[in-house]
Amino acid sequence: MLLKNLIKNSSLKLKTIDIKNLSLDSRKVKRGDLFFALKGSKYNGNFFINHAISRGAKAVVCEKNTKVEIKKNVPLIKVNNIKKSLAFACSKFFKKKPANIIAVTGTNGKSSVADYYYQILKKNKIPAASIGTLGIKKKESIKKTKLTTLDIISIHKELSDLKKSGINNVIIESSSHGLLQGRLDGIKFKAGIFTNFSQDHLDYHKNMKNYYNAKMILFKKLLPKRGLVITDNKNKNFLSLKRIAIRRKLRLLTINNNLKIDLTKIPLIGNFQIKNVLMSVLAAQASGLNLNQIIPKLEGIEDIDGRLELIKILPNKAKVFIDFAHTPDALEKLILSCRQHYKESKLWLVFGCGGERDIGKRSLMGQIAAKFADFIFLTDDNPRNESSKNIRKEILNECPMAIEIPDRAEAILMSIEKMQEGDVLLIAGKGHETGQIIGDDILPFNDREFASMSLSALEGKEV
Repeated sequence: MLLKNLIKNSSLKLKTIDIKNLSLDSRKVKRGDLFFALKGSKYNGNFFINHAISRGAKAVVCEKNTKVEIKKNVPLIKVNNIKKSLAFACSKFFKKKPANIIAVTGTNGKSSVADYYYQILKKNKIPAASIGTLGIKKKESIKKTKLTTLDIISIHKELSDLKKSGINNVIIESSSHGLLQGRLDGIKFKAGIFTNFSQDHLDYHKNMKNYYNAKMILFKKLLPKRGLVITDNKNKNFLSLKRIAIRRKLRLLTINNNLKIDLTKIPLIGNFQIKNVLMSVLAAQASGLNLNQIIPKLEGIEDIDGRLELIKILPNKAKVFIDFAHTPDALEKLILSCRQHYKESKLWLVFGCGGERDIGKRSLMGQIAAKFADFIFLTDDNPRNESSKNIRKEILNECPMAIEIPDRAEAILMSIEKMQEGDVLLIAGKGHETGQIIGDDILPFNDREFASMSLSALEGKEV
């Protein structure tokens, strides 16, 4: 594509330059690429301009105040707002995209809503895809990704590829980081879903106001006029979202006012999961399906990887679940949902907190564990480069009755060994993840696989 079509108000000398691709990472630049020297949270693209040029970048876009000496005669295009220029270029370079793109944001439940929506359309034989924490799901394939919300070039490219493959309905998980950093800019959304809001990511956003405002970018800026907002009117932030919808002339649908469904036929545990399903139902309706197509499919809705996923029911009726719950609100809802569903059961909990993340969550999660669980095994999550001992100490201050077992595998094994008839075990925090981050290393570890192996090893023994 000609460079003049990718940059607004481009000069005459750019008109004949043909661009092969867009790039943000100088290490991945190929001959003919247009490189955007974007300043991120960790790296400043201005420092890598010459590296991009040495790898074959045909032109470079940077901020207006950038001072750099380039070593080759390559156009250096200075713009007032590089993020806006990047979004414009992405929208033009990857012009053909699915007609129906839905974004889902919120603290918890994004992956569940996205997957339930994908399942409903798939069961109705309508080509669809979901993009998020669990990867890119389409047809019979799953493409793993590293981030909940991909970088802006990658996400535009993936959407373009999905359109080429015949998919016109896509749901995208929209993280607060991704929204704030503009990774979803330039995408034409038809609807936005807001699941809920509670404490998380304060290591990045610093306070709850900033965190909430990052979520609201979807509704304040990205949804077009007459775009659709789907939410739960019992959310504590509903009135704030409603005001945004009124001001921007967005249509508002809520699961409590717009749906009458027999919830007993949905084979899921937990009120929070039912709410996630209902939001996906409204999204499916907005995508052209009617309730006669949707409701029969809900009886066959499947558990999602690492989201209150039942690993096994033992011969003595004890049950083992894994869940991704890693925020105070998610942990409380997880435990209370199991309490409500299994009223006579003793509840065992294995959990920890990640390092180099919102430290305020630790004491809150300790309080919740102490209040609602019968037995607690406190273990390591992803300590990263923080002292795992100090992380556990902060949690233990609020739940001193917990048994501290640093090794996650040992904690899972011991909890399974100690379960009695009819007990329920919740292994929380990592869900679908297949690695444990210790220092700068990602060591292979999967709660599901280890719990399954432990259960198999104990087969034939009383548990």
